[in-house]
Amino acid sequence: MVTIVNQRQTLLWVLGFCAAFFVSASAQTVGFAADKVLNAGAATSNITPPLGESIVGGFKPFPSKNVHDELHARCLVLDNGETKIAFVICDNLGITEDVYQAARNFIKEETDLPPENILMAATHTHSATRASSPKYHEFLSRRIADCVRRALENTEPAQIGWGGVDEPSEVFNRRWYTTNPEFCKNPFGGVDTVRMNPPRGNAALVKPAGPIDPEISFISVQSLDGRPLALLANYSLHYVGGVKSGEISADYFGIFSEKIGTLIGAQTESHPFVGMLSNGTSGDINNIDFRNSGQRTQPYEKMTQVAELVAQRVAEEYKNVKYKTWVPLGAASRELTLKIRKPDETMQAYFKKVMAQPADAPQHHRYERNYASRVQSLLEGPDEMTVMLQVLKIGDLCVAAIPFETFCEIGLELKEKTPFKDAFTIEIANGYNGYLPTPAQHKLGGYETWMGTNRVQIDASDKIVAIILELMGELQGKK
Repeated sequence: MVTIVNQRQTLLWVLGFCAAFFVSASAQTVGFAADKVLNAGAATSNITPPLGESIVGGFKPFPSKNVHDELHARCLVLDNGETKIAFVICDNLGITEDVYQAARNFIKEETDLPPENILMAATHTHSATRASSPKYHEFLSRRIADCVRRALENTEPAQIGWGGVDEPSEVFNRRWYTTNPEFCKNPFGGVDTVRMNPPRGNAALVKPAGPIDPEISFISVQSLDGRPLALLANYSLHYVGGVKSGEISADYFGIFSEKIGTLIGAQTESHPFVGMLSNGTSGDINNIDFRNSGQRTQPYEKMTQVAELVAQRVAEEYKNVKYKTWVPLGAASRELTLKIRKPDETMQAYFKKVMAQPADAPQHHRYERNYASRVQSLLEGPDEMTVMLQVLKIGDLCVAAIPFETFCEIGLELKEKTPFKDAFTIEIANGYNGYLPTPAQHKLGGYETWMGTNRVQIDASDKIVAIILELMGELQGKK
């Protein structure tokens, strides 16, 4: 009997020890998971330039005379305790790498956020001023850095989710095949296969030369109790326009950023909320339905309609987002050196002849003198340029950054081939270097492919896509 009792006691002791061990191990595992906290912060900085600075976006810049709505830099910082990353979206046509680098230098000196982990981009509003002007350069870089610092100050425990919804009604490919060769003349004395922005509703229009990307992608960040902190959206729409002459405006990007908070229940008075809209791959996409003649609208009317629709669609899908209180974060970047396009002897001779003619002489194309100047600058300028390509990782979502006005099909290719479950691309990011068509689109000609509008080698997009996919693979742990 004693032996049986001892055996029973021993068994109970062993079972008790094992149970205690597993409870302790489980507690350590839960504690480890609980220790993983995602912090997030967002902020804005006013980057409105002084009046008198030149508004760019067309062939002839003109001085700004009024501010319709203030321009902003908007920042979202994410910190999972292991890695910090950030997005900065600026209301500007395109910001050159030197302005961003100055901002990164400030950030490196003043914070512990690695500058290489920050994606900085311009929205491409056509009613902003030149970022690199002597008056504006230092102010803009300083305010971008201040925006990041303020976002870091606003960080708090957070949860994050993302989603996407299609809205095809506002995006149209602006490059068209046409049966009228007069529409397709180029500044180089020739005739292209396609025309950018042809006459609306014209019988000569055949079909668009490329696709659209209807998806509005977005990242939503909330406090742990569900209070909206920030929302970063992405839509492949060039800009909308329709402003009064001489007025500064953030275009539909700014209107969306103001509208989205109210639609998702953000209480901006008592707690800071930052809405953000970045530009996707929209180098050949705009808001004009060329099959129809269209109706005239008042200044700012059309951009408001587009912004409100895009915000409404995001707000509807926002309700379906599933949130995570911690996600792995990552950043990877790589420099790529590209050759600069140069005019051959035939092109040089053609433009020499153009410039020798009287200014009022008959023209093959109305912008031939503009391109004579652009081509000459390329001829006399450097033979190469080096650009930075970047990918940020948020869980099973990745965001690519390309420093060009990027054709839509490039973004679609990256979405299709990415090793991540979700992906989108922000264009005109970390620099501004003109248009990026595909080699196939180069063969068709058109404004975006013209030397001087596009500055880099014809196969540049292939090289860029290959490197971005490699960076995505590195962040995902796959080759």
